[in-house]
Amino acid sequence: MDSFRRTLSLAQRGLRNYLTRKPLCVSFEVTHSCNAKCKHCHLHGPVEEERASPARLGERCRELSPVVAQASGGEPLLRKDLEEIIRAWRVPNRAPYVVVTTNATLLSLNRYRSLREAGVDEFSISLDYPDERHDEFRGVPGLFRKIEKLIQDLDTQKDKAISLCCVIQSDNFRSLPQMAELAKNWNVRLNFSAYNTLRTHDRSYMLSKQELEELKQIIDYLVEFRKKHGTIRTSRYVFKHIVKYFNLGYIPRCRTGERFFNVNPNGTLSPCGLIITDYETKKEFIEDFCKHNSCVYCYTSIRANTEKPVWHTIKDNLIHI
Repeated sequence: MDSFRRTLSLAQRGLRNYLTRKPLCVSFEVTHSCNAKCKHCHLHGPVEEERASPARLGERCRELSPVVAQASGGEPLLRKDLEEIIRAWRVPNRAPYVVVTTNATLLSLNRYRSLREAGVDEFSISLDYPDERHDEFRGVPGLFRKIEKLIQDLDTQKDKAISLCCVIQSDNFRSLPQMAELAKNWNVRLNFSAYNTLRTHDRSYMLSKQELEELKQIIDYLVEFRKKHGTIRTSRYVFKHIVKYFNLGYIPRCRTGERFFNVNPNGTLSPCGLIITDYETKKEFIEDFCKHNSCVYCYTSIRANTEKPVWHTIKDNLIHI
C-alpha cells in the first residue's frame, strides 16, 4: 500500500508539473568540491564556498516541488550532513523521488545504508568504462574495482538501489555494449548521457562524422538489448536525440526553468550545472535568464529525460519506480 501511494504521488506530481510548467527534476549541487579529477570536468579538489543548511535546502525543495530531487556536485558524499539534507527532502509515501549522483569513492556499505535510511531512493554511480580504464579517466586508482565490490556486496543484502550513468564520448562509445552487459551481470540499471564541451571546452571527446556512423549501429544494438533485458533506462527517443546532438553539435530549445534546473551549494538558483548563476527567486531566474536563454550546447541526462514528451516520460520513467 505504501508503495502504491508513493507511485501515485509521483505520477500526480509529474502530471501537475507538466501542466503547470514546473520542473520535473531539480539537481541540488550540494557542493562544488570533488575528490576526483575527471577528464571531462573542471571541478577538481576542494572549493571554498558558502553552503546552505539542510533546512534551507529542504525549503527550496518544497518551494520548487520537483518529481525528482537529485543530490549532486562536485561529489555530494563530501558533505557530512548529506543525510540531514535527504531527510529535509523526503516525505513518507510522497514525492519527490530522491537520487544521489556520486563517483562512489566514498560510498561504503555503511554510508549506503545510512543514506537509504535517510530516504535515498536511488544512487546514480558514474561509470564510463567496463574496466580499469575508468580509474584513469576519473583520476582515482582502484575506483572500478571498488564500485564492483560494493555492488557485489549489496547482492547479499537484497537491497541494490543503484543505477550506473555513462557519459558517451569519443573514447568510450565502442565499449557501450560491454557496459550494457556489465550492468546486466551486476543486476543494476544503466543510463546514458552525452558529453559536451561546456565544462572544459575540449572538443576531442565529441564524436566525428565517421564515429557517429559507428555509434548509430551500437545504439541499434542497445535498443534491442533494452527490449530484451530491461536493464537500460535510456529510451529509444533519447538515443535518437543523442545521435542528433552529436551530429549537429547542439540540441535546440533548452527548457531549463520549466523542466529542470539547479540549486547551487548556497541555495541560489542556476539554469544547470554548466551555467552557474545566483538567482534568489524562481521568478527572477525565469524573467532574467530563461526568457532570453539561447544555449543549445548540451544534452545531459537530466535535460534528455525531462524534455521528453509526456507519453515517453510516463512509459520510460514511472514504470521503474
